[in-house]
Amino acid sequence: MHYTIKRALAAAMGAVIAGTTLSAAAQAPARTPAGIATPQGWVLDWHDEFDGPALDHAKWVEETGDPNNGNDEKQFYTARPDNLRIEDGMLVIEARRENMGGMAYTSARIKTQDLVERTHGRYEARIRIPRGQGIWPAFWLLGADCRKVQWPRCGEIDIMENIGKEPNLVHGTLHGPGYSGAKGPGRPQALEKGAYADDFHVFALEWEPGVIRWYRDGILYHTARPDTVGGDWVFERPFYVILNLAVGGYWPGYPDAGTPLPQRMLVDWVRVYRRPG
Repeated sequence: MHYTIKRALAAAMGAVIAGTTLSAAAQAPARTPAGIATPQGWVLDWHDEFDGPALDHAKWVEETGDPNNGNDEKQFYTARPDNLRIEDGMLVIEARRENMGGMAYTSARIKTQDLVERTHGRYEARIRIPRGQGIWPAFWLLGADCRKVQWPRCGEIDIMENIGKEPNLVHGTLHGPGYSGAKGPGRPQALEKGAYADDFHVFALEWEPGVIRWYRDGILYHTARPDTVGGDWVFERPFYVILNLAVGGYWPGYPDAGTPLPQRMLVDWVRVYRRPG
């Protein structure tokens, strides 16, 4: 949706209700503003349309530095406008080829940890991913107890991941005890024509007791249940949202001379819904 239209909608609805933490569950969910088509059977719980002048710190916090997560990624995360900004009504996460913190690239990663943590719901984001060998954008959830419980026992739900060498594929995957890393059960979803980086797409996840479903542009392409993961089902507790753009790593490989940089991940909006009642 064009920036000026989104701004007009935001003005018409007044101030958007900020995201709530799980401990404030009694607070009423956000009202559904004009222009948001609520999926049947769901009500809007929390959202960010990225209409403000800067990242809303009532909803998101930046993670900075070396991720040090065992993936051998090569980016250093910053909160600089060069890597993270709101522009034309979009969240922009930009990966750049520059040395910082001992890394050869910079990028950004944001999360809702301690601000918006939910058990179950429908999660959606409208995203235009970047492209190129070694580029790794992701929209995902991580168990809110990850500070106390080591990964993968805390659980990870990957709503959308793409690796640049697979321009027409995205992946939906679970990680948990006994089924993490390359053993994580999931499924790719192929685009019918062209590359995902060519346009925006809506990536969605429906997470309910005992079942998780993945969608791309309304197409259901993967379902997981406790009997399909090959280990303990650790997805009946709060999780938080993460958006990031990694560079390099064991899975995507590493940028080469043909990788155009900078690369930008554009996010039009993120919305979280709950079942009514």
